Amino acid sequence: MTRPGVPDDVRPGALVGRLLVSTPWLADPNFRRTVVLLLDHQDEGAFGVVLNRPTGVEVDAVLPGWQVCAAEPGGLFEGGPVGLDSAIGVAVLPPDGTAVPGVDPVVGRFGIVDLDGDPDDVAGRVVGARIFAGHSGWGGGQLEQELDDGGWYVVDAEVEDLVTPAPDQLWRRVLRRQGGDLAIVSLYPEDPRLN
Repeated sequence: MTRPGVPDDVRPGALVGRLLVSTPWLADPNFRRTVVLLLDHQDEGAFGVVLNRPTGVEVDAVLPGWQVCAAEPGGLFEGGPVGLDSAIGVAVLPPDGTAVPGVDPVVGRFGIVDLDGDPDDVAGRVVGARIFAGHSGWGGGQLEQELDDGGWYVVDAEVEDLVTPAPDQLWRRVLRRQGGDLAIVSLYPEDPRLN
């Protein structure tokens, strides 16, 4: 019997474009109550960005000119604990499939933004974008082991997840929309000792 939120197919590539939602029992403090958009998943490992960790730092403070592309709340987000000295941009592409200069499609309507390019090529042509400091990464087999250990739920992503104006509510909202057992998990207290 499959656990709720754990797909039968975790072969390389099968999870790209999906969300990893941390379970309340995930021990790693870097991922406590996080929602990760998985952008790559191969035999060698996996790569994604945390969608619900705003830093409070304006994008222009780190990447001048790119603030214009950042969806509200508009600041830089912490994409994960790996490579915090580098940045990655992720955008929601137009629903009609129009190509956007400076954005490489990844899966569905998600694309990687070329932050060495001109922000004016991207601004106004995408539905929205986020700029992340760092990313989340797993070596070969590591993510699969964390799934086996019950550390993550895997659920479908919606384009609004990337550009939500309320990232602090994303963990609960994503779990709640799944219904059933996962909706119940969304009510799990921050500190179960206070329950």
